[in-house]
Amino acid sequence: MNSFKKIALAMVAAMTLGTVVVTPASANTVSVDVTTEISGAGTAASPFLVKVPSDNVVSVADTSTVTNNEALLITATVVAGTPVTFTAVGNVKLVSAIGATVSASAGSSSITVTPASTTASVYAFTTSTSASAVTVSVVGASTTFYLKGVAGPAYDLKMTVPASGHISGKVTATFEVADIFGNAVADTVTVTTLGGATAGTVTADALVTGKYTSEITLPATAGTVAIGASIAAPTSVPTLKLATTSQTAIVTVSDLSSALAAANAALAAEKAARAADATAAAAALAAAVKAEQDKAAAAAITAAAELVKVKADAVTAKVAADKALADATAAHAAELAKVKADNAAAIAAMKKAFNDLAKKWNAKNPKAKVTLVK
Repeated sequence: MNSFKKIALAMVAAMTLGTVVVTPASANTVSVDVTTEISGAGTAASPFLVKVPSDNVVSVADTSTVTNNEALLITATVVAGTPVTFTAVGNVKLVSAIGATVSASAGSSSITVTPASTTASVYAFTTSTSASAVTVSVVGASTTFYLKGVAGPAYDLKMTVPASGHISGKVTATFEVADIFGNAVADTVTVTTLGGATAGTVTADALVTGKYTSEITLPATAGTVAIGASIAAPTSVPTLKLATTSQTAIVTVSDLSSALAAANAALAAEKAARAADATAAAAALAAAVKAEQDKAAAAAITAAAELVKVKADAVTAKVAADKALADATAAHAAELAKVKADNAAAIAAMKKAFNDLAKKWNAKNPKAKVTLVK
């Protein structure tokens, strides 16, 4: 197999005052070789394929075997001394060298190399099965290719099972298998049960890699059952993280008919209790209303009696006032009559005294008589 997969792109452009100018053929060019043995064409539709570094060490295991390599050696051929920038977009990491000391967390998204000769090289690796891009560029020219990872061995198992089910019914257990970086991977899932449940065949999802299901038949009696699932332990366990190769779950098995009857009985009891509470509340309300009505009626009677008393008191007061007025009027009339009589007597006495004196005067002075007062 040819060990070279070559992508070449020569592109020169300049922008001056909004005008695109095509430069002569002597301008910079960049020719990129991927010299590690890999599969794929490097395009978006057919990216290069490399293994993810599942042992947490990035290496090119075998330059003659397509399936063993974990990094691409990217070599750019340019004019001597021309800076070359390698830029990764997505999940790709770039390193200047690989070996036992380069872990899966190493690398950066951009490296610029200024070669003394006409070639500049970096290594590219990825921990993801999603396609990512690497662009190699010099001033005036660039080229881009694509790569993605091939999932490593099964490392983590995730199981999802409903928490409850009906006696003699079925629940579906779902399993997802992934490598150390969370990439879905196909593997064998073994299912075990305890408590009278029976596990059906483990079936792979037709559309989703690493996803499996199994129908669990529950026992005919209520209780709990245990569901267990496992995958084979990995041959190596990197210090990156511990593997999760087994999962367990408990399913509560219920008799839905009995549960429904119990629920209905509880509902009926609650309804009866609510009805009794409502009746008691209505009776209490009626009693409270009756008490308020009686209180209002008693208050009305008391007010009416008080009104009668006030009216009677008013009549009595008026009679007393009328009598006092009459008595005062009579006393005033008597007093006035007495005053008049006294005045008349005084006048009469004065007249008599005057006339007596006048008579004596007239007797002594016949020529200067005084007229008597009548």
